[in-house]
Amino acid sequence: MRSFTFHPGPRLSAGPNKSTDIADFLPEGPCLFVTDEQLIALGLAEPALEALEVSGRHPTVFDKVEADPSRATLEAAVEAGRAAGAVSVVGFGGGSPMDVAKLAAYLLGSGDVLDEIWGVDIARGRRLPLVLVPTTAGTGSEATPISVITCDGGVKLAVNARPLTADWAVLDPQLTVGLPRGVTAATGIDAIVHAVEAYTSARLKNPLSDALARKALRLLTGNLMTACEEPRNIAAREAMLLGAHLAGLAFSNAPVAGVHALAYPLGGLHHLPHGVTNALMLRHVLQHNSEAAREHYAELAPIVVPDCEAEGSQARVALLIDRLDELVRESGIAPRLRDYGIDVAEAPMLAREAMKQTRLLVNNPCEITEADAQRLYEAAW
Repeated sequence: MRSFTFHPGPRLSAGPNKSTDIADFLPEGPCLFVTDEQLIALGLAEPALEALEVSGRHPTVFDKVEADPSRATLEAAVEAGRAAGAVSVVGFGGGSPMDVAKLAAYLLGSGDVLDEIWGVDIARGRRLPLVLVPTTAGTGSEATPISVITCDGGVKLAVNARPLTADWAVLDPQLTVGLPRGVTAATGIDAIVHAVEAYTSARLKNPLSDALARKALRLLTGNLMTACEEPRNIAAREAMLLGAHLAGLAFSNAPVAGVHALAYPLGGLHHLPHGVTNALMLRHVLQHNSEAAREHYAELAPIVVPDCEAEGSQARVALLIDRLDELVRESGIAPRLRDYGIDVAEAPMLAREAMKQTRLLVNNPCEITEADAQRLYEAAW
């Protein structure tokens, strides 16, 4: 066996209405509750907030988190927590509120300077106690030690360090039952990409991340369309939420790669949902990788296309890529850059921006040069 290290992630509580139990996982005293305005308006956070209040945790709600959260938003959340004297943090929402909550908990607890901890395993201080509650089945952010923040010029910077791993993750499928189809689709494709890229990660792929990625891919591809077409199907919602969590555990140990690297400029500059940007680049990056990752893609193909067992490895790879592309289209995501008003003339600029994602590109099964990236954006147009 090749040597490897595996970090198991947060403790997990899963089941309908489990989000009302989060007070049990936090110390006594004021709590910073990080979420977004839409979730507050929909009333999704009310049962959790009421339970925290009754328990004496007295939550201070910070609901100004936007998609692709900015540095200013993070700093405002930290200031809100500091002003409230928060002794713990809850992240409640999709990937954006959870990313802000993770880094806010760390900055509040450690006192570190943000500009000194960007990157991998630089942050080594102690954060405040942290509970994360996803309301979408996609980002897997509740499982990971990664926080991605949009900085000047739309550039996404990340802190990736074990102290950001939450104490508890709470998977409550009831919170995802009412998600619109578009959100279900985009977050589901995001989770599928996490599983595929973790399984083919060039540097840190290992037997445990492989097992998690395979199980996640089975749950996600087997339930995405049911969740889209039957939004109140609780079994499908449970499967998607668990699949996204397992994919998060997988890629927090075997990091994502080229699809994400090329997706980030689209999100940072055009403010498209992260899952949509992954969907736009999925086919093209997988085709670019198809020879270097052929055996690994061929191993995943029977999970996604069960009737391809008898095919050769190259045929399996083609079937895998085609089926994932079909899932994007069937879920309702428009598959071309032009569908979002992105001009093909932007390809050189997008390629330059993608080259800044060195922490992701190093994990790709084969090199993606700036010329490759430009070609892939043009193919996606």
